[in-house]
Amino acid sequence: MLSLLKKKSDAAAALQAAPWHPNFRNYEKLPDIKVVRTAFFINGAAIFAAIALVIYFGFQEWQLHVFRGQVAEADRQIKRDKPPSDQSVVLFKKFQAEEAKINEVDAFVKSRAVVSDLILHLGQGLPSNIAIDSIDLRDAGLVLRLAVRGTPDAAAGYANSYLELLKTDKPLLQRFEPAEMTNITRNPASGRLAVEITLRMKGAKK
Repeated sequence: MLSLLKKKSDAAAALQAAPWHPNFRNYEKLPDIKVVRTAFFINGAAIFAAIALVIYFGFQEWQLHVFRGQVAEADRQIKRDKPPSDQSVVLFKKFQAEEAKINEVDAFVKSRAVVSDLILHLGQGLPSNIAIDSIDLRDAGLVLRLAVRGTPDAAAGYANSYLELLKTDKPLLQRFEPAEMTNITRNPASGRLAVEITLRMKGAKK
C-alpha cells in the first residue's frame, strides 16, 4: 500500500516539475488584455495637467486684465481731480499767508501794553523827585520823557537810579527789553534835567 502511494506522489511531482511541452511565449510582444489600459491613465494625467495649466494662466491673465482696468480708472480719476486739487493747493497757500499776517497782527496787539495800565504801573514806582512829561508808546517800543529835580549831579544820580529800577521791573521785562537812557540834557527854562528812556518792544526790529 505504501509503495502505491509513494509511486503516485512521485508521479504527481514529476508532472508538476516538467511541463508537458516547452513554453515559447514572448510576453513582451503579447497584446495587453487589461480592461483599463495603462496608456489611458497616462493620457488622462497629461490632459488634466494641460487643462490645469490653461486654467491657471487664464486666471492670471484675467487678474492682469482687471488690474490694468483699475490702473486706467485710477489714472482717469487723477486726471479729472488734478485741476481742482491744484487750485485748492493755491488757495490753501494764500490762506496760510493771510493767516500768518493775521496771527502776526494778533500777536502784536496782544503784546502791546494797555496805556492806562502802563501809566498806573509806572506811576506807582516813580520817585518823588522825578516827573513824567510824556509817554510815547510806539510799535517799536516805549519812550519815557522825564523831568528830574535837583542839582546837576544829584539829578543825574536820580535818573540813573530810576533807570536801574526799570531794568529790574519784571512786568516791564515781560514785554520790553531792558531800559536804556537815550538822552539826558539840562532844561535851562525849568532848571530840571530832561531825561529820555527807551524800552524796546521784545521782537521788534531795531
